[in-house]
Amino acid sequence: MKKVYNDAIEAVKDIKDGSILMLGGFGLCGIPENCISALVQNGVKNLTCISNNAGVDDFGIGLMLRQKQVKKMISSYVGENAEFERQLLSGELEVELIPQGTLATRCMASGYGLPAIYTPAGVGTEVAEGKELRSFNGKEYLLEYAFDADFAIVKAWKGDDMGNLVYKDTARNFNPLMAMAGKITIAEVEELLPAGALDPNQIHTPGIYVHRIFQGSGYEKRIEQRTVIKK
Repeated sequence: MKKVYNDAIEAVKDIKDGSILMLGGFGLCGIPENCISALVQNGVKNLTCISNNAGVDDFGIGLMLRQKQVKKMISSYVGENAEFERQLLSGELEVELIPQGTLATRCMASGYGLPAIYTPAGVGTEVAEGKELRSFNGKEYLLEYAFDADFAIVKAWKGDDMGNLVYKDTARNFNPLMAMAGKITIAEVEELLPAGALDPNQIHTPGIYVHRIFQGSGYEKRIEQRTVIKK
């Protein structure tokens, strides 16, 4: 199976209108910048995006929101994006806000082949409306279904041509969970190495989960909120 692709354009070219996408990252850390830019360039529409957050107005998923490519956003936090807020309030964008732990566990369930999970998060709130409740040992839990994503798009520090991935520091957030969960997983890496070059003990995502991989370029790695000490 050929896994190595030339660039992001080639790797995402078959993502069609109406696709369901998982996009790794936390804030602006560890986001698949090259793939997002390629999706903007391709102009694909009516996407459902599963991501911890929605980027900012001029970066990350915010670029796709600005082009009105996103039909539905499934996230745990969206507070840094004014365009997201505008589309939500105007009814242009469908939004599902869920607890961050539930988001992570629904990704994990997809990767593990589980149809659903039970969680106490959201019980007794609007999150539980219309959902099944079940009691275990006297405590109520909410049924949440595993995600069913067409593509998982992740960003790693290093990878090899077999698809093995190593993440760096905080970029090891939603990326490993999502890499397991897509029907097709696309990984962009800062450094692409030949098979055998990575220490097997340091691999975070085994290549069995990764279908496409390419070496990215031009990473901005923006800091979403900068706090400094005045001297």
